[in-house]
Amino acid sequence: MDKDEQIKLTVEIIETGYRLLINKLAFGGLTAKNEAAFQLEFGHILKTLGQLYEFRLIDKFHLEFETFISLTEQSIKSKSDRARVDILIRYQDENSTTTAAVELKFFKKDNYREPNNRYDVFRDISNLELYKRHGIDLCYFILATDHSHYVDKKKYSPDTEDFDFRHNSIYKAGRILQYKTQTPYGPDLTLSQDYAFTWDKVNDFYFLKLKV
Repeated sequence: MDKDEQIKLTVEIIETGYRLLINKLAFGGLTAKNEAAFQLEFGHILKTLGQLYEFRLIDKFHLEFETFISLTEQSIKSKSDRARVDILIRYQDENSTTTAAVELKFFKKDNYREPNNRYDVFRDISNLELYKRHGIDLCYFILATDHSHYVDKKKYSPDTEDFDFRHNSIYKAGRILQYKTQTPYGPDLTLSQDYAFTWDKVNDFYFLKLKV
């Protein structure tokens, strides 16, 4: 198959996997008590789907957890030119290879880590933009939470209000995001793309998916 078709099918796998993941989690078909378990469950769903998309003997779907990719510039997350990706996918045949990187977050209400969690979301998005500049074809960010604080809180503190991905909020490319506390949690961030944040709610869970 040609590269465009391969990319289209990889998107289909990830989008279908996302729908299965959020419904199984929200309706109790799977239980994830932390981010590692959430990552493992999504990886299992993607791997199962990916194998179904190996239509010919030459089609290969490969998935790795917590794998490193090499960069020519420093990642904010790893502070080095090697970045560790939550899930890295390769869907290939003898003619071409499509790669996809997925960064995941799972915020539980009983493990409240604010406002650093909000900063970490934008840091992950920044890293996904970096991966894309270094040849990764598809980049996704996925967040699950049982805490509406991230979705519809009326107002954040002025010191950290830049880090806002509430439902229907907008980020415009090039705007500087700054942690304005006396001791900042991390350096300023600037993203290169526009983003519109739209959440899905299923039962008691909220889900955010971004295609970078």
